[in-house]
Amino acid sequence: MNKRNRIISMISSILIWGSGQFFVCKQRIKGLILFLLQLIFVGIELFSGYWLEALSGQIKHFTIRLHGGFFTKGIWGFITLGTKEGGRNGDHSTMLMITGIITILVLIVVLGIYIYNIRDAYKMGKLLDETGHCLSTKEYFKSVYAKFFAYVILIPIVIFITFVVIMPIIFAIFTAFTNYNSNHLPPGNLVRWVGFDNFKKLFEIPIWSSTFFSVLRWTVIWAVLATFSTYSLGMFQAILLNSKYTKCKTLYRGIMILPWAIPQLISLLVFRNFLNGQFGPVSKFLMDIGLTDHRIAFLSDPFIAKVTILIVNLWLSFPMFMIMIQGILSNIDKSIYEAAEIDGGGSVKIFFHITLPLVLRSTAPLIVMNLAGNFNGFGTIYFLTNGGPVNTNYQFAGDTDILISWIYKLTLDQRLYDMAAVMNIMIFILIAAVSIWNFRRTQAFKEVE
Repeated sequence: MNKRNRIISMISSILIWGSGQFFVCKQRIKGLILFLLQLIFVGIELFSGYWLEALSGQIKHFTIRLHGGFFTKGIWGFITLGTKEGGRNGDHSTMLMITGIITILVLIVVLGIYIYNIRDAYKMGKLLDETGHCLSTKEYFKSVYAKFFAYVILIPIVIFITFVVIMPIIFAIFTAFTNYNSNHLPPGNLVRWVGFDNFKKLFEIPIWSSTFFSVLRWTVIWAVLATFSTYSLGMFQAILLNSKYTKCKTLYRGIMILPWAIPQLISLLVFRNFLNGQFGPVSKFLMDIGLTDHRIAFLSDPFIAKVTILIVNLWLSFPMFMIMIQGILSNIDKSIYEAAEIDGGGSVKIFFHITLPLVLRSTAPLIVMNLAGNFNGFGTIYFLTNGGPVNTNYQFAGDTDILISWIYKLTLDQRLYDMAAVMNIMIFILIAAVSIWNFRRTQAFKEVE
Protein backbone atom coordinates (compact mmCIF):
# COMPACT_ATOMS: atom_id res chain seq x y z
CA MET A 1 0.00 0.00 0.00
CA ASN A 2 1.27 3.44 -0.91
CA LYS A 3 2.02 5.53 2.21
CA ARG A 4 3.78 8.41 0.50
CA ASN A 5 1.12 11.11 0.91
CA ARG A 6 0.41 10.48 4.57
CA ILE A 7 4.13 10.61 5.46
CA ILE A 8 4.82 13.77 3.45
CA SER A 9 1.67 15.44 4.78
CA MET A 10 2.50 14.62 8.42
CA ILE A 11 6.20 15.61 8.25
CA SER A 12 5.47 18.91 6.52
CA SER A 13 2.77 19.78 9.07
CA ILE A 14 5.17 19.03 11.92
CA LEU A 15 7.38 21.87 10.68
CA ILE A 16 4.79 24.27 9.25
CA TRP A 17 1.26 23.96 10.50
CA GLY A 18 -1.31 23.24 7.81
CA SER A 19 1.26 22.72 5.05
CA GLY A 20 0.29 19.06 4.65
CA GLN A 21 -3.37 19.95 4.32
CA PHE A 22 -2.57 22.86 1.99
CA PHE A 23 -0.07 21.28 -0.44
CA VAL A 24 -0.72 17.55 -0.26
CA CYS A 25 -4.46 17.33 0.41
CA LYS A 26 -5.41 20.59 -1.38
CA GLN A 27 -7.41 21.81 1.62
CA ARG A 28 -6.39 25.43 1.13
CA ILE A 29 -8.58 27.25 3.64
CA LYS A 30 -7.99 24.74 6.46
CA GLY A 31 -4.26 24.79 5.81
CA LEU A 32 -4.20 28.60 5.85
CA ILE A 33 -6.16 28.70 9.13
CA LEU A 34 -3.70 26.33 10.83
CA PHE A 35 -0.72 28.27 9.45
CA LEU A 36 -2.27 31.54 10.66
CA LEU A 37 -2.62 30.06 14.16
CA GLN A 38 1.08 29.18 14.11
CA LEU A 39 1.97 32.70 13.00
CA ILE A 40 -0.13 34.17 15.82
CA PHE A 41 1.57 31.93 18.39
CA VAL A 42 5.09 32.75 17.15
CA GLY A 43 4.21 36.43 16.68
CA ILE A 44 2.97 36.81 20.25
CA GLU A 45 6.26 35.45 21.55
CA LEU A 46 8.45 37.52 19.22
CA PHE A 47 6.69 40.86 19.48
CA SER A 48 5.82 40.72 23.20
CA GLY A 49 9.53 40.44 23.99
CA TYR A 50 12.85 41.63 22.61
CA TRP A 51 13.85 38.58 20.56
CA LEU A 52 14.26 40.52 17.30
CA GLU A 53 16.47 43.12 19.00
CA ALA A 54 18.53 40.34 20.60
CA LEU A 55 18.98 38.49 17.29
CA SER A 56 20.06 41.72 15.59
CA GLY A 57 22.70 42.31 18.29
CA GLN A 58 21.08 45.36 19.91
CA ILE A 59 20.93 43.67 23.33
CA LYS A 60 24.28 42.56 24.72
CA HIS A 61 23.11 40.94 27.96
CA PHE A 62 19.88 39.15 27.13
CA THR A 63 17.83 37.82 30.09
CA ILE A 64 14.42 36.19 29.97
CA ARG A 65 13.33 38.24 33.01
CA LEU A 66 13.74 41.52 31.13
CA HIS A 67 13.63 40.58 27.46
CA GLY A 68 11.65 37.35 27.13
CA GLY A 69 8.33 37.14 25.34
CA PHE A 70 4.93 36.25 26.76
CA PHE A 71 5.43 32.49 26.80
CA THR A 72 9.09 32.28 27.82
CA LYS A 73 8.71 34.97 30.48
CA GLY A 74 5.53 33.31 31.75
CA ILE A 75 7.27 29.95 32.18
CA TRP A 76 10.32 31.63 33.73
CA GLY A 77 8.12 33.52 36.21
CA PHE A 78 6.21 30.39 37.17
CA ILE A 79 9.41 28.41 37.81
CA THR A 80 11.38 31.10 39.66
CA LEU A 81 8.58 33.30 41.12
CA GLY A 82 10.97 36.20 40.58
CA THR A 83 14.58 36.92 41.33
CA LYS A 84 14.56 40.58 42.41
CA GLU A 85 12.60 41.66 45.45
CA GLY A 86 11.43 45.04 46.71
CA GLY A 87 11.35 48.40 45.07
CA ARG A 88 9.57 49.69 42.04
CA ASN A 89 11.37 47.37 39.65
CA GLY A 90 11.13 44.26 41.83
CA ASP A 91 9.32 41.08 40.83
CA HIS A 92 5.79 40.44 42.06
CA SER A 93 5.76 36.70 42.80
CA THR A 94 2.01 36.15 42.86
CA MET A 95 1.53 38.05 39.59
CA LEU A 96 4.30 35.97 38.03
CA MET A 97 2.54 32.81 39.22
CA ILE A 98 -0.80 33.95 37.78
CA THR A 99 0.83 34.89 34.48
CA GLY A 100 2.62 31.54 34.48
CA ILE A 101 -0.64 29.66 35.01
CA ILE A 102 -2.26 31.56 32.15
CA THR A 103 0.77 30.80 29.98
CA ILE A 104 0.58 27.09 30.78
CA LEU A 105 -3.16 26.98 30.01
CA VAL A 106 -2.59 28.74 26.69
CA LEU A 107 0.31 26.42 25.86
CA ILE A 108 -1.90 23.40 26.55
CA VAL A 109 -4.38 24.76 24.00
CA VAL A 110 -1.54 25.44 21.52
CA LEU A 111 -0.22 21.90 22.04
CA GLY A 112 -3.69 20.52 21.44
CA ILE A 113 -3.97 22.44 18.16
CA TYR A 114 -0.49 21.30 17.15
CA ILE A 115 -1.31 17.63 17.81
CA TYR A 116 -4.58 18.01 15.94
CA ASN A 117 -2.71 19.58 13.03
CA ILE A 118 -0.35 16.58 12.79
CA ARG A 119 -3.04 13.94 13.23
CA ASP A 120 -5.33 15.60 10.72
CA ALA A 121 -2.50 15.88 8.18
CA TYR A 122 -1.74 12.16 8.58
CA LYS A 123 -5.44 11.23 8.41
CA MET A 124 -6.05 13.28 5.27
CA GLY A 125 -2.87 11.90 3.65
CA LYS A 126 -3.96 8.36 4.51
CA LEU A 127 -7.37 9.02 2.96
CA LEU A 128 -5.62 10.30 -0.17
CA ASP A 129 -3.43 7.17 -0.35
CA GLU A 130 -6.38 4.83 0.03
CA THR A 131 -9.04 6.53 -2.10
CA GLY A 132 -7.11 8.88 -4.35
CA HIS A 133 -8.91 11.98 -3.18
CA CYS A 134 -9.44 14.09 -0.01
CA LEU A 135 -12.39 15.90 1.40
CA SER A 136 -12.63 19.46 0.22
CA THR A 137 -12.45 22.19 2.85
CA LYS A 138 -16.18 22.77 2.44
CA GLU A 139 -16.97 19.08 2.91
CA TYR A 140 -14.63 18.88 5.89
CA PHE A 141 -16.20 21.82 7.73
CA LYS A 142 -19.65 20.49 6.93
CA SER A 143 -18.80 17.14 8.56
CA VAL A 144 -17.23 18.93 11.54
CA TYR A 145 -20.35 21.06 11.90
CA ALA A 146 -22.55 17.96 11.92
CA LYS A 147 -20.45 16.03 14.46
CA PHE A 148 -19.08 18.73 16.74
CA PHE A 149 -21.57 21.60 16.63
CA ALA A 150 -22.46 21.20 20.32
CA TYR A 151 -18.77 21.26 21.31
CA VAL A 152 -18.12 24.36 19.20
CA ILE A 153 -20.98 26.18 20.92
CA LEU A 154 -19.59 25.16 24.32
CA ILE A 155 -16.08 26.49 23.62
CA PRO A 156 -16.78 30.09 24.83
CA ILE A 157 -18.35 28.71 28.02
CA VAL A 158 -15.39 26.39 28.60
CA ILE A 159 -12.96 29.30 28.12
CA PHE A 160 -14.93 31.46 30.55
CA ILE A 161 -15.10 28.69 33.17
CA THR A 162 -11.38 27.97 32.72
CA PHE A 163 -10.29 31.51 33.53
CA VAL A 164 -12.97 32.40 36.09
CA VAL A 165 -13.30 29.10 37.99
CA ILE A 166 -10.50 26.68 37.16
CA MET A 167 -7.61 29.15 37.16
CA PRO A 168 -8.26 30.44 40.73
CA ILE A 169 -8.48 26.81 41.90
CA ILE A 170 -5.13 26.04 40.25
CA PHE A 171 -3.63 29.18 41.83
CA ALA A 172 -4.87 28.10 45.28
CA ILE A 173 -3.41 24.61 44.80
CA PHE A 174 0.00 25.97 43.80
CA THR A 175 -0.08 28.46 46.69
CA ALA A 176 -0.09 25.49 49.08
CA PHE A 177 3.41 24.64 47.86
CA THR A 178 4.86 28.12 48.52
CA ASN A 179 5.73 30.24 51.56
CA TYR A 180 3.17 32.92 50.67
CA ASN A 181 2.33 34.38 54.09
CA SER A 182 2.63 37.55 56.18
CA ASN A 183 6.43 37.20 56.23
CA HIS A 184 6.68 36.90 52.45
CA LEU A 185 4.27 39.40 50.92
CA PRO A 186 5.06 40.64 47.41
CA PRO A 187 6.21 42.95 45.99
CA GLY A 188 8.28 43.76 49.07
CA ASN A 189 9.31 40.13 49.45
CA LEU A 190 9.63 37.23 47.07
CA VAL A 191 7.60 34.07 47.42
CA ARG A 192 9.42 30.76 47.10
CA TRP A 193 8.42 27.18 46.32
CA VAL A 194 8.70 25.05 49.48
CA GLY A 195 7.35 21.73 48.22
CA PHE A 196 5.39 19.74 50.80
CA ASP A 197 6.70 21.70 53.81
CA ASN A 198 3.27 23.20 54.53
CA PHE A 199 1.64 19.77 54.52
CA LYS A 200 4.35 18.48 56.87
CA LYS A 201 3.71 21.48 59.14
CA LEU A 202 0.00 20.66 59.22
CA PHE A 203 0.52 17.05 60.29
CA GLU A 204 3.83 17.17 62.21
CA ILE A 205 3.67 20.39 64.27
CA PRO A 206 1.38 19.63 67.28
CA ILE A 207 -0.44 22.97 67.44
CA TRP A 208 -1.37 22.76 63.75
CA SER A 209 -2.23 19.07 63.69
CA SER A 210 -4.34 19.18 66.88
CA THR A 211 -6.25 22.22 65.61
CA PHE A 212 -6.77 20.67 62.19
CA PHE A 213 -8.14 17.36 63.45
CA SER A 214 -10.32 19.05 66.08
CA VAL A 215 -11.80 21.45 63.52
CA LEU A 216 -12.15 18.62 60.99
CA ARG A 217 -14.02 16.47 63.51
CA TRP A 218 -16.49 19.26 64.27
CA THR A 219 -16.81 20.04 60.54
CA VAL A 220 -17.87 16.45 59.81
CA ILE A 221 -20.26 16.38 62.79
CA TRP A 222 -21.74 19.73 61.76
CA ALA A 223 -22.18 18.73 58.10
CA VAL A 224 -23.84 15.39 58.89
CA LEU A 225 -26.14 16.65 61.66
CA ALA A 226 -27.04 19.86 59.81
CA THR A 227 -28.00 17.87 56.71
CA PHE A 228 -29.98 15.03 58.25
CA SER A 229 -31.69 17.09 60.97
CA THR A 230 -33.11 19.52 58.41
CA TYR A 231 -34.00 16.65 56.07
CA SER A 232 -35.80 14.75 58.83
CA LEU A 233 -37.76 17.78 60.04
CA GLY A 234 -38.58 18.74 56.47
CA MET A 235 -39.93 15.25 55.76
CA PHE A 236 -41.93 15.25 59.02
CA GLN A 237 -43.54 18.59 58.16
CA ALA A 238 -44.19 17.49 54.57
CA ILE A 239 -45.95 14.32 55.74
CA LEU A 240 -48.10 16.34 58.15
CA LEU A 241 -49.06 18.82 55.42
CA ASN A 242 -49.78 15.97 53.02
CA SER A 243 -52.09 14.23 55.48
CA LYS A 244 -55.80 14.17 54.64
CA TYR A 245 -56.56 15.17 58.24
CA THR A 246 -54.64 18.47 58.06
CA LYS A 247 -56.76 21.57 57.44
CA CYS A 248 -55.64 25.01 56.19
CA LYS A 249 -52.60 23.48 54.47
CA THR A 250 -51.86 26.61 52.44
CA LEU A 251 -51.75 28.78 55.56
CA TYR A 252 -49.41 26.44 57.45
CA ARG A 253 -47.21 25.97 54.40
CA GLY A 254 -46.89 29.73 53.97
CA ILE A 255 -45.96 30.21 57.64
CA MET A 256 -43.31 27.49 57.55
CA ILE A 257 -41.74 28.82 54.35
CA LEU A 258 -41.00 32.16 56.06
CA PRO A 259 -37.66 31.07 57.63
CA TRP A 260 -36.47 30.10 54.15
CA ALA A 261 -37.89 33.20 52.46
CA ILE A 262 -36.23 35.71 54.79
CA PRO A 263 -32.56 36.42 53.87
CA GLN A 264 -30.39 34.13 55.98
CA LEU A 265 -27.98 36.91 56.96
CA ILE A 266 -30.79 38.91 58.56
CA SER A 267 -32.08 35.88 60.44
CA LEU A 268 -28.63 34.98 61.74
CA LEU A 269 -27.94 38.50 63.00
CA VAL A 270 -31.32 38.56 64.75
CA PHE A 271 -30.60 35.20 66.39
CA ARG A 272 -27.17 36.48 67.39
CA ASN A 273 -28.79 39.32 69.31
CA PHE A 274 -31.60 37.19 70.76
CA LEU A 275 -29.19 34.54 72.03
CA ASN A 276 -26.59 36.90 73.46
CA GLY A 277 -25.71 35.41 76.83
CA GLN A 278 -25.30 38.76 78.58
CA PHE A 279 -27.97 41.00 77.06
CA GLY A 280 -30.14 38.68 74.94
CA PRO A 281 -33.90 38.52 75.65
CA VAL A 282 -34.02 34.70 75.45
CA SER A 283 -31.86 34.17 78.53
CA LYS A 284 -33.77 36.87 80.43
CA PHE A 285 -37.11 35.28 79.50
CA LEU A 286 -35.96 31.86 80.72
CA MET A 287 -34.89 33.42 84.02
CA ASP A 288 -38.21 35.32 84.36
CA ILE A 289 -40.30 32.17 83.99
CA GLY A 290 -38.08 30.27 86.45
CA LEU A 291 -36.52 27.71 84.10
CA THR A 292 -33.04 28.83 85.06
CA ASP A 293 -31.48 30.99 87.76
CA HIS A 294 -28.64 32.32 85.59
CA ARG A 295 -28.10 33.54 82.08
CA ILE A 296 -27.32 30.80 79.53
CA ALA A 297 -24.20 31.25 77.41
CA PHE A 298 -25.84 30.23 74.13
CA LEU A 299 -22.95 31.50 72.02
CA SER A 300 -20.00 31.56 74.42
CA ASP A 301 -20.03 28.05 75.90
CA PRO A 302 -18.28 25.57 73.51
CA PHE A 303 -20.86 22.76 73.73
CA ILE A 304 -23.98 24.94 74.03
CA ALA A 305 -22.80 27.11 71.12
CA LYS A 306 -22.54 24.05 68.85
CA VAL A 307 -26.01 22.87 69.83
CA THR A 308 -27.35 26.39 69.26
CA ILE A 309 -25.83 26.53 65.78
CA LEU A 310 -27.47 23.22 64.84
CA ILE A 311 -30.87 24.36 66.15
CA VAL A 312 -30.72 27.72 64.37
CA ASN A 313 -29.63 25.99 61.14
CA LEU A 314 -32.54 23.57 61.56
CA TRP A 315 -34.98 26.45 61.74
CA LEU A 316 -33.43 28.15 58.70
CA SER A 317 -33.07 25.17 56.38
CA PHE A 318 -35.88 22.67 56.91
CA PRO A 319 -38.44 24.53 54.69
CA MET A 320 -36.43 23.73 51.55
CA PHE A 321 -36.67 19.99 52.18
CA MET A 322 -40.28 20.33 53.27
CA ILE A 323 -41.37 21.90 49.98
CA MET A 324 -39.43 19.44 47.82
CA ILE A 325 -40.57 16.36 49.72
CA GLN A 326 -44.16 17.56 49.71
CA GLY A 327 -43.99 17.84 45.93
CA ILE A 328 -42.70 14.26 45.72
CA LEU A 329 -45.40 12.97 48.09
CA SER A 330 -48.14 14.61 46.06
CA ASN A 331 -46.96 12.73 42.94
CA ILE A 332 -46.89 9.26 44.51
CA ASP A 333 -49.70 7.08 43.15
CA LYS A 334 -52.39 6.83 45.83
CA SER A 335 -53.28 3.31 44.69
CA ILE A 336 -50.01 2.08 46.22
CA TYR A 337 -51.17 3.22 49.66
CA GLU A 338 -54.63 1.76 49.10
CA ALA A 339 -53.14 -1.62 48.20
CA ALA A 340 -50.89 -1.51 51.27
CA GLU A 341 -53.86 -0.75 53.54
CA ILE A 342 -55.84 -3.61 52.03
CA ASP A 343 -52.91 -5.94 52.76
CA GLY A 344 -53.06 -4.87 56.40
CA GLY A 345 -50.15 -2.45 56.48
CA GLY A 346 -50.20 0.11 59.26
CA SER A 347 -49.05 3.72 59.04
CA VAL A 348 -45.56 2.94 60.33
CA LYS A 349 -45.00 0.04 57.92
CA ILE A 350 -46.36 2.04 54.99
CA PHE A 351 -43.98 4.89 55.81
CA PHE A 352 -40.84 2.74 56.11
CA HIS A 353 -41.62 0.39 53.20
CA ILE A 354 -43.26 2.77 50.71
CA THR A 355 -42.99 6.48 51.51
CA LEU A 356 -39.40 6.65 52.76
CA PRO A 357 -37.82 4.55 49.94
CA LEU A 358 -39.65 6.52 47.23
CA VAL A 359 -38.73 9.88 48.77
CA LEU A 360 -35.09 8.89 49.34
CA ARG A 361 -34.81 7.66 45.78
CA SER A 362 -35.87 11.06 44.46
CA THR A 363 -34.04 13.26 46.96
CA ALA A 364 -30.74 11.35 47.37
CA PRO A 365 -28.84 13.67 44.96
CA LEU A 366 -30.21 16.67 46.87
CA ILE A 367 -29.03 15.20 50.19
CA VAL A 368 -25.54 14.67 48.78
CA MET A 369 -25.35 18.23 47.44
CA ASN A 370 -26.67 19.65 50.69
CA LEU A 371 -24.11 17.62 52.65
CA ALA A 372 -21.30 18.97 50.46
CA GLY A 373 -22.71 22.48 50.86
CA ASN A 374 -22.74 22.19 54.65
CA PHE A 375 -19.04 21.34 54.65
CA ASN A 376 -18.65 24.87 53.30
CA GLY A 377 -21.43 26.37 55.45
CA PHE A 378 -19.50 29.53 56.21
CA GLY A 379 -22.42 31.92 56.75
CA THR A 380 -24.19 30.09 59.57
CA ILE A 381 -21.01 29.74 61.61
CA TYR A 382 -19.47 33.12 60.95
CA PHE A 383 -22.50 35.36 61.37
CA LEU A 384 -23.81 33.53 64.44
CA THR A 385 -20.68 32.92 66.52
CA ASN A 386 -17.78 34.19 64.38
CA GLY A 387 -16.21 30.79 65.08
CA GLY A 388 -16.09 31.47 68.81
CA PRO A 389 -15.73 31.03 71.66
CA VAL A 390 -11.97 31.45 71.49
CA ASN A 391 -9.94 28.32 72.22
CA THR A 392 -6.39 29.04 73.37
CA ASN A 393 -5.34 25.51 72.45
CA TYR A 394 -6.21 26.10 68.79
CA GLN A 395 -4.08 27.82 66.17
CA PHE A 396 -6.16 30.86 65.09
CA ALA A 397 -9.45 28.95 65.41
CA GLY A 398 -12.41 28.93 67.79
CA ASP A 399 -14.49 26.07 69.19
CA THR A 400 -17.25 26.40 66.59
CA ASP A 401 -15.01 27.09 63.59
CA ILE A 402 -15.34 24.68 60.70
CA LEU A 403 -12.61 24.34 58.10
CA ILE A 404 -13.96 27.04 55.79
CA SER A 405 -14.31 29.64 58.57
CA TRP A 406 -10.83 28.74 59.81
CA ILE A 407 -9.52 29.31 56.30
CA TYR A 408 -11.22 32.72 56.31
CA LYS A 409 -9.39 33.67 59.51
CA LEU A 410 -6.06 32.37 58.21
CA THR A 411 -6.35 34.51 55.07
CA LEU A 412 -8.08 37.71 56.17
CA ASP A 413 -6.84 37.97 59.75
CA GLN A 414 -3.46 36.21 59.77
CA ARG A 415 -2.50 36.39 56.06
CA LEU A 416 -1.26 32.79 56.14
CA TYR A 417 -2.20 32.16 52.53
CA ASP A 418 0.01 29.08 52.22
CA MET A 419 -1.64 27.22 55.12
CA ALA A 420 -5.09 28.36 54.01
CA ALA A 421 -4.39 26.87 50.59
CA VAL A 422 -3.44 23.58 52.24
CA MET A 423 -6.79 23.61 54.06
CA ASN A 424 -8.56 24.26 50.76
CA ILE A 425 -6.98 21.15 49.30
CA MET A 426 -8.00 19.14 52.35
CA ILE A 427 -11.61 20.35 52.03
CA PHE A 428 -11.63 19.55 48.33
CA ILE A 429 -10.36 16.01 48.92
CA LEU A 430 -12.86 15.46 51.72
CA ILE A 431 -15.90 16.79 49.85
CA ALA A 432 -14.91 15.08 46.60
CA ALA A 433 -14.47 11.72 48.34
CA VAL A 434 -17.80 11.96 50.18
CA SER A 435 -19.69 13.20 47.11
CA ILE A 436 -18.25 10.59 44.73
CA TRP A 437 -18.93 7.78 47.19
CA ASN A 438 -22.52 8.92 47.70
CA PHE A 439 -23.19 9.57 44.03
CA ARG A 440 -21.96 6.09 43.10
CA ARG A 441 -24.40 4.60 45.60
CA THR A 442 -27.32 6.82 44.59
CA GLN A 443 -29.99 5.04 42.60
CA ALA A 444 -31.09 8.20 40.80
CA PHE A 445 -27.66 8.61 39.20
CA LYS A 446 -27.43 4.91 38.34
CA GLU A 447 -30.65 5.22 36.37
CA VAL A 448 -29.27 8.20 34.44
CA GLU A 449 -26.16 6.22 33.54
